[in-house]
Amino acid sequence: MSKEEQLLEVRNLHTGFRIKDTFYDAVDNVSLTLDKNEILAIVGESGSGKSTLATTIMGLHNPINTKSTGQVIYKDLNLLEFNETLYNKIRGNDIGMIFQDPLSALNPLMRVGDQIAEALIYHTDFNKKQREERVIELLNQVGIPNAQRVAKQYPHELSGGMRQRVIIAIAISCKPPIIIADEPTTALDVTIQAQILDLLKDLQKETGSGIILITHDLAVVAEMADRVAVMYAGEIVETAPVAELFGNPKHPYTRSLLNSIPQEDSPDEDLHVIEGLVPSLAQMPKSGCRFAARIPWIAAEAHEEHPELHEVAPGHLVRCTCYQHFHFRDEEEGEVL
Repeated sequence: MSKEEQLLEVRNLHTGFRIKDTFYDAVDNVSLTLDKNEILAIVGESGSGKSTLATTIMGLHNPINTKSTGQVIYKDLNLLEFNETLYNKIRGNDIGMIFQDPLSALNPLMRVGDQIAEALIYHTDFNKKQREERVIELLNQVGIPNAQRVAKQYPHELSGGMRQRVIIAIAISCKPPIIIADEPTTALDVTIQAQILDLLKDLQKETGSGIILITHDLAVVAEMADRVAVMYAGEIVETAPVAELFGNPKHPYTRSLLNSIPQEDSPDEDLHVIEGLVPSLAQMPKSGCRFAARIPWIAAEAHEEHPELHEVAPGHLVRCTCYQHFHFRDEEEGEVL
């Protein structure tokens, strides 16, 4: 993609959290780009650093307990150098965020319409009547019936799906070119999930915005994404166009995730379980392949001492050489590469 098409570039981003007197990186040397009209999915287990990456881009961390280095480039500016006043001009207007838990993201003491109108007060010169009209327009746009009535209600009076739609209305109220959706369908039933995902796709087509979609649901990725970045233990371990990633996964972690999906054509087969857990921040290995401990049957020499991303096809990058030697425990090495 040309620079004109690029909306956001993250370069060598580190975000560390303070534990006692030491900072431990939850996001470790992450680089990625987001283009116009693109949905970039970031996938991985809980604890892999996905949400920390999102909140770092949004500037939502307390600098006392968090340290971020690297660059988050938007309009040739490094957002990490912004103070809170400058960041407030960006949030909502240029980058909107759909939070994972709408009940905690919404103010329980404010009416829904007033919460949607907040960004309009801050970022536009609309008068009160124009703001009220825009609020109703947004509620209709996100598929909420009886918009006039809902605007006067409080968050606890709405269902989970309705609250999520309100969060989306807030995120898109100023038509930001970038939207970050952090697990937007968590805790919603399957029917509502599908409606929310369809809504996001429609909004993206209508506005031409770029969306960073954070999820652990690979079915959502297959349906929604143009490109995928797989995160593990704070690092990007594989990135590729969505068809390439599903058709030709390389990294052992990516292949393990895909192998864990129930298959319709073989319902009686046992589900694949990835051994072990994502290491905690304090126990994160400082060198070597971070996934090595979860595939102990792969020889140590198959891993790089300092794993780097290797381009195996155009736009398809894989971290560490272990992908060349990986096989599942019940397979003979050499059968599946």
